[in-house]
Amino acid sequence: MTFSEEIKQHALSLGFDACGICRAEESEQEAHYRSWLSEECHAGMDYLERNIDKRMDPRLMVEGARSIISVALNYFPHRFQHEDAPQFAYYAYGEDYHDIVKEKLSRLFDFIKLRFPGVSGRYFSDSAPVLERFWAARSGLGFVGKNTLLIIPGKGSYFFLGELIVDLELDYDSPISQNCGKCRRCLDACPTGAIEKPHWVNARKCISYQTIENKGEISPEIVPRLSNNVYGCDICQVVCPWNRYARPHSTPEFNPSDEFLSLDYKRLQEMDEDTYRRIFRRSAVKRAKFAGLKRNLDAWKSSQQTEGGIS
Repeated sequence: MTFSEEIKQHALSLGFDACGICRAEESEQEAHYRSWLSEECHAGMDYLERNIDKRMDPRLMVEGARSIISVALNYFPHRFQHEDAPQFAYYAYGEDYHDIVKEKLSRLFDFIKLRFPGVSGRYFSDSAPVLERFWAARSGLGFVGKNTLLIIPGKGSYFFLGELIVDLELDYDSPISQNCGKCRRCLDACPTGAIEKPHWVNARKCISYQTIENKGEISPEIVPRLSNNVYGCDICQVVCPWNRYARPHSTPEFNPSDEFLSLDYKRLQEMDEDTYRRIFRRSAVKRAKFAGLKRNLDAWKSSQQTEGGIS
Protein backbone atom coordinates (compact mmCIF):
# COMPACT_ATOMS: atom_id res chain seq x y z
CA MET A 1 0.00 0.00 0.00
CA THR A 2 1.36 3.43 -0.95
CA PHE A 3 1.47 6.25 1.57
CA SER A 4 -1.25 8.06 -0.40
CA GLU A 5 -3.49 5.02 0.06
CA GLU A 6 -2.62 4.97 3.77
CA ILE A 7 -3.65 8.63 4.03
CA LYS A 8 -7.04 7.85 2.45
CA GLN A 9 -7.57 4.83 4.68
CA HIS A 10 -6.73 6.88 7.77
CA ALA A 11 -9.10 9.64 6.65
CA LEU A 12 -11.90 7.09 6.47
CA SER A 13 -10.98 5.74 9.90
CA LEU A 14 -11.36 9.28 11.28
CA GLY A 15 -14.94 9.36 10.03
CA PHE A 16 -14.59 11.08 6.68
CA ASP A 17 -16.75 9.60 3.95
CA ALA A 18 -14.39 10.26 1.04
CA CYS A 19 -10.81 11.35 0.48
CA GLY A 20 -8.88 12.17 -2.69
CA ILE A 21 -5.59 13.81 -3.61
CA CYS A 22 -4.60 16.15 -6.42
CA ARG A 23 -1.59 18.23 -7.36
CA ALA A 24 -1.37 21.75 -5.91
CA GLU A 25 -1.27 24.03 -8.94
CA GLU A 26 -2.91 27.10 -10.36
CA SER A 27 -6.56 26.57 -11.26
CA GLU A 28 -8.17 27.67 -14.51
CA GLN A 29 -11.15 29.28 -12.80
CA GLU A 30 -10.05 32.92 -12.67
CA ALA A 31 -11.93 34.17 -15.75
CA HIS A 32 -15.17 32.54 -14.62
CA TYR A 33 -14.73 33.77 -11.06
CA ARG A 34 -13.97 37.36 -12.06
CA SER A 35 -16.96 37.37 -14.40
CA TRP A 36 -19.17 36.18 -11.54
CA LEU A 37 -17.81 38.97 -9.34
CA SER A 38 -18.28 41.59 -12.07
CA GLU A 39 -21.98 40.70 -12.21
CA GLU A 40 -22.10 41.29 -8.42
CA CYS A 41 -23.41 37.78 -7.89
CA HIS A 42 -21.53 37.65 -4.60
CA ALA A 43 -23.96 40.27 -3.23
CA GLY A 44 -22.66 41.66 0.07
CA MET A 45 -19.94 39.05 0.57
CA ASP A 46 -17.08 41.48 0.00
CA TYR A 47 -14.52 39.01 1.35
CA LEU A 48 -14.90 37.06 -1.89
CA GLU A 49 -13.24 39.98 -3.70
CA ARG A 50 -10.08 39.63 -1.61
CA ASN A 51 -7.14 37.25 -2.01
CA ILE A 52 -8.14 36.18 -5.51
CA ASP A 53 -4.53 35.22 -6.21
CA LYS A 54 -4.56 32.76 -3.29
CA ARG A 55 -8.01 31.51 -4.24
CA MET A 56 -6.75 30.60 -7.70
CA ASP A 57 -3.37 29.21 -6.63
CA PRO A 58 -3.26 27.21 -3.37
CA ARG A 59 0.53 27.19 -3.50
CA LEU A 60 0.32 30.74 -2.17
CA MET A 61 -1.35 29.38 0.97
CA VAL A 62 1.48 26.97 1.83
CA GLU A 63 5.08 27.60 0.83
CA GLY A 64 6.32 24.77 -1.34
CA ALA A 65 2.86 23.19 -1.55
CA ARG A 66 2.79 20.08 -3.71
CA SER A 67 -0.47 18.27 -2.90
CA ILE A 68 -4.07 18.97 -1.87
CA ILE A 69 -5.82 16.28 0.16
CA SER A 70 -9.60 16.79 -0.09
CA VAL A 71 -12.08 15.18 2.28
CA ALA A 72 -15.86 15.00 2.52
CA LEU A 73 -18.00 14.48 5.63
CA ASN A 74 -21.66 13.50 5.37
CA TYR A 75 -24.27 15.56 7.25
CA PHE A 76 -27.57 14.12 5.96
CA PRO A 77 -29.83 13.88 9.05
CA HIS A 78 -31.35 10.87 10.79
CA ARG A 79 -34.26 12.94 12.08
CA PHE A 80 -35.93 16.00 10.60
CA GLN A 81 -37.91 19.03 11.66
CA HIS A 82 -41.66 18.85 11.29
CA GLU A 83 -42.49 19.92 7.76
CA ASP A 84 -44.79 22.73 8.98
CA ALA A 85 -42.12 24.33 11.18
CA PRO A 86 -39.91 27.17 9.94
CA GLN A 87 -37.03 25.27 8.36
CA PHE A 88 -33.31 25.29 9.05
CA ALA A 89 -30.91 23.91 6.44
CA TYR A 90 -29.80 20.37 7.26
CA TYR A 91 -26.18 21.41 7.67
CA ALA A 92 -27.15 23.52 10.70
CA TYR A 93 -28.96 20.76 12.61
CA GLY A 94 -26.01 19.91 14.82
CA GLU A 95 -22.71 21.40 15.94
CA ASP A 96 -20.73 23.83 13.79
CA TYR A 97 -19.06 21.84 11.02
CA HIS A 98 -16.01 24.12 10.91
CA ASP A 99 -14.86 22.78 14.26
CA ILE A 100 -15.68 19.14 13.56
CA VAL A 101 -14.04 18.96 10.11
CA LYS A 102 -10.94 20.88 11.17
CA GLU A 103 -10.45 18.69 14.25
CA LYS A 104 -10.49 15.58 12.05
CA LEU A 105 -8.13 17.26 9.54
CA SER A 106 -5.77 18.08 12.41
CA ARG A 107 -5.64 14.40 13.31
CA LEU A 108 -5.06 13.46 9.67
CA PHE A 109 -2.18 15.94 9.52
CA ASP A 110 -0.73 14.45 12.72
CA PHE A 111 -0.80 11.03 11.02
CA ILE A 112 1.19 12.41 8.08
CA LYS A 113 3.69 14.14 10.37
CA LEU A 114 4.45 10.85 12.13
CA ARG A 115 5.81 9.56 8.82
CA PHE A 116 7.29 12.86 7.64
CA PRO A 117 8.19 14.97 10.71
CA GLY A 118 9.43 17.87 8.60
CA VAL A 119 6.29 18.23 6.48
CA SER A 120 4.65 21.64 6.27
CA GLY A 121 0.98 22.20 5.61
CA ARG A 122 -2.30 23.86 6.55
CA TYR A 123 -5.85 22.59 6.75
CA PHE A 124 -9.13 24.38 6.08
CA SER A 125 -12.88 23.91 6.03
CA ASP A 126 -14.70 26.84 4.51
CA SER A 127 -12.30 29.05 6.44
CA ALA A 128 -9.87 30.40 3.83
CA PRO A 129 -9.80 31.50 0.17
CA VAL A 130 -9.74 27.95 -1.19
CA LEU A 131 -11.80 26.68 -4.15
CA GLU A 132 -13.08 23.74 -2.13
CA ARG A 133 -15.45 22.20 -4.67
CA PHE A 134 -13.02 22.67 -7.54
CA TRP A 135 -10.18 20.87 -5.74
CA ALA A 136 -12.51 18.17 -4.43
CA ALA A 137 -13.58 17.48 -8.01
CA ARG A 138 -9.97 17.59 -9.21
CA SER A 139 -9.19 15.04 -6.48
CA GLY A 140 -11.79 12.66 -7.87
CA LEU A 141 -14.30 12.93 -5.02
CA GLY A 142 -17.16 13.88 -7.31
CA PHE A 143 -18.20 16.55 -9.79
CA VAL A 144 -19.56 20.07 -9.45
CA GLY A 145 -23.25 20.07 -10.27
CA LYS A 146 -25.30 22.72 -11.99
CA ASN A 147 -26.27 24.03 -8.55
CA THR A 148 -22.51 24.59 -7.92
CA LEU A 149 -22.40 21.94 -5.17
CA LEU A 150 -20.10 18.95 -5.16
CA ILE A 151 -21.99 15.77 -6.01
CA ILE A 152 -20.50 12.42 -5.06
CA PRO A 153 -21.95 9.68 -7.30
CA GLY A 154 -23.71 7.05 -5.22
CA LYS A 155 -23.76 9.34 -2.17
CA GLY A 156 -25.22 12.72 -3.13
CA SER A 157 -24.30 16.25 -2.14
CA TYR A 158 -24.97 16.56 1.60
CA PHE A 159 -21.28 16.82 2.49
CA PHE A 160 -19.00 19.23 4.26
CA LEU A 161 -15.64 19.65 2.52
CA GLY A 162 -12.16 20.19 3.88
CA GLU A 163 -8.63 20.45 2.53
CA LEU A 164 -5.16 19.69 3.78
CA ILE A 165 -2.47 21.37 1.67
CA VAL A 166 1.00 19.90 2.17
CA ASP A 167 4.48 20.21 0.71
CA LEU A 168 4.69 16.49 -0.03
CA GLU A 169 4.60 14.90 -3.46
CA LEU A 170 1.90 12.23 -3.34
CA ASP A 171 0.05 9.97 -5.76
CA TYR A 172 -2.76 11.84 -7.48
CA ASP A 173 -6.29 10.81 -8.30
CA SER A 174 -8.06 11.59 -11.56
CA PRO A 175 -11.30 13.57 -11.91
CA ILE A 176 -14.39 11.47 -12.58
CA SER A 177 -16.41 11.69 -15.78
CA GLN A 178 -19.97 11.88 -14.39
CA ASN A 179 -22.02 15.06 -14.70
CA CYS A 180 -25.59 16.35 -14.50
CA GLY A 181 -26.34 15.56 -18.12
CA LYS A 182 -29.51 17.29 -19.33
CA CYS A 183 -31.07 17.44 -15.86
CA ARG A 184 -32.10 20.92 -14.73
CA ARG A 185 -34.28 20.13 -11.72
CA CYS A 186 -32.31 22.41 -9.42
CA LEU A 187 -32.65 25.34 -11.80
CA ASP A 188 -36.39 24.79 -12.22
CA ALA A 189 -37.08 24.18 -8.52
CA CYS A 190 -35.26 27.19 -7.08
CA PRO A 191 -38.14 29.43 -5.96
CA THR A 192 -36.19 32.65 -6.50
CA GLY A 193 -34.38 31.74 -9.73
CA ALA A 194 -31.02 32.10 -7.99
CA ILE A 195 -29.43 29.44 -10.23
CA GLU A 196 -29.55 31.67 -13.27
CA LYS A 197 -27.76 29.17 -15.47
CA PRO A 198 -25.75 25.99 -14.91
CA HIS A 199 -22.86 26.55 -12.46
CA TRP A 200 -23.92 30.16 -11.83
CA VAL A 201 -25.69 31.15 -8.60
CA ASN A 202 -26.68 34.78 -8.02
CA ALA A 203 -26.39 35.22 -4.25
CA ARG A 204 -28.65 38.27 -4.31
CA LYS A 205 -31.53 35.90 -5.14
CA CYS A 206 -30.38 32.98 -2.99
CA ILE A 207 -32.42 32.19 0.12
CA SER A 208 -29.29 30.91 1.87
CA TYR A 209 -27.50 34.22 1.32
CA GLN A 210 -30.52 36.28 2.26
CA THR A 211 -31.10 34.43 5.55
CA ILE A 212 -27.48 33.89 6.63
CA GLU A 213 -24.87 36.21 5.09
CA ASN A 214 -27.10 39.20 4.44
CA LYS A 215 -26.64 41.78 7.22
CA GLY A 216 -29.49 44.05 6.13
CA GLU A 217 -33.15 43.44 5.52
CA ILE A 218 -34.21 40.53 3.33
CA SER A 219 -34.96 41.77 -0.19
CA PRO A 220 -38.71 42.34 -0.55
CA GLU A 221 -38.68 40.41 -3.84
CA ILE A 222 -37.35 37.36 -1.98
CA VAL A 223 -39.73 37.40 0.99
CA PRO A 224 -42.74 35.88 -0.83
CA ARG A 225 -40.55 33.02 -2.05
CA LEU A 226 -38.85 31.97 1.18
CA SER A 227 -40.64 28.61 0.98
CA ASN A 228 -40.73 27.91 4.72
CA ASN A 229 -37.02 28.65 5.22
CA VAL A 230 -35.67 30.75 8.10
CA TYR A 231 -32.01 29.69 8.00
CA GLY A 232 -30.51 28.53 4.73
CA CYS A 233 -32.19 26.44 2.06
CA ASP A 234 -31.89 22.86 0.78
CA ILE A 235 -34.32 22.98 -2.15
CA CYS A 236 -31.73 22.54 -4.89
CA GLN A 237 -30.39 19.48 -3.04
CA VAL A 238 -33.76 17.97 -2.14
CA VAL A 239 -34.79 17.85 -5.82
CA CYS A 240 -31.42 16.56 -7.07
CA PRO A 241 -31.75 12.96 -8.37
CA TRP A 242 -28.28 12.12 -7.04
CA ASN A 243 -29.56 12.63 -3.49
CA ARG A 244 -31.77 9.58 -3.70
CA TYR A 245 -28.55 7.89 -2.60
CA ALA A 246 -28.16 10.07 0.50
CA ARG A 247 -27.87 8.10 3.73
CA PRO A 248 -27.82 9.37 7.34
CA HIS A 249 -24.44 10.52 8.62
CA SER A 250 -22.39 8.75 11.30
CA THR A 251 -21.10 11.83 13.16
CA PRO A 252 -22.79 12.17 16.58
CA GLU A 253 -21.97 15.88 16.79
CA PHE A 254 -24.28 16.54 13.83
CA ASN A 255 -27.33 15.04 15.55
CA PRO A 256 -29.98 17.66 16.41
CA SER A 257 -31.26 17.96 19.97
CA ASP A 258 -34.88 17.20 20.81
CA GLU A 259 -35.25 20.85 21.77
CA PHE A 260 -34.09 21.99 18.35
CA LEU A 261 -36.46 19.62 16.57
CA SER A 262 -39.36 20.90 18.70
CA LEU A 263 -38.89 24.50 17.53
CA ASP A 264 -42.03 25.76 15.84
CA TYR A 265 -43.10 29.29 14.95
CA LYS A 266 -44.47 30.04 18.42
CA ARG A 267 -41.33 28.85 20.22
CA LEU A 268 -39.09 30.76 17.84
CA GLN A 269 -41.20 33.90 18.09
CA GLU A 270 -41.13 33.81 21.90
CA MET A 271 -37.45 32.88 22.14
CA ASP A 272 -35.26 35.36 24.02
CA GLU A 273 -31.57 35.90 23.38
CA ASP A 274 -30.41 33.78 26.33
CA THR A 275 -32.42 30.82 25.02
CA TYR A 276 -31.06 31.42 21.53
CA ARG A 277 -27.50 31.38 22.85
CA ARG A 278 -28.11 28.18 24.78
CA ILE A 279 -29.74 26.25 21.94
CA PHE A 280 -27.36 27.41 19.22
CA ARG A 281 -24.13 27.94 21.20
CA ARG A 282 -22.29 25.26 19.20
CA SER A 283 -24.25 25.69 15.99
CA ALA A 284 -23.52 27.37 12.67
CA VAL A 285 -26.80 29.26 13.24
CA LYS A 286 -24.73 31.68 15.34
CA ARG A 287 -23.61 33.21 12.05
CA ALA A 288 -27.00 34.85 11.56
CA LYS A 289 -27.04 36.12 15.16
CA PHE A 290 -30.17 36.46 17.27
CA ALA A 291 -31.36 39.61 15.49
CA GLY A 292 -30.84 37.95 12.11
CA LEU A 293 -32.87 34.90 13.07
CA LYS A 294 -35.70 37.11 14.33
CA ARG A 295 -35.56 39.11 11.08
CA ASN A 296 -35.79 35.86 9.12
CA LEU A 297 -38.71 34.68 11.22
CA ASP A 298 -40.62 37.92 10.61
CA ALA A 299 -39.94 37.60 6.87
CA TRP A 300 -41.02 33.96 6.91
CA LYS A 301 -44.29 34.90 8.63
CA SER A 302 -44.87 37.58 6.03
CA SER A 303 -44.17 35.09 3.25
CA GLN A 304 -47.01 32.91 4.51
CA GLN A 305 -49.42 35.77 3.90
CA THR A 306 -48.02 37.27 0.72
CA GLU A 307 -48.03 36.27 -2.92
CA GLY A 308 -45.52 37.51 -5.44
CA GLY A 309 -42.10 36.70 -6.81
CA ILE A 310 -38.88 37.69 -8.47
CA SER A 311 -39.43 40.13 -11.28
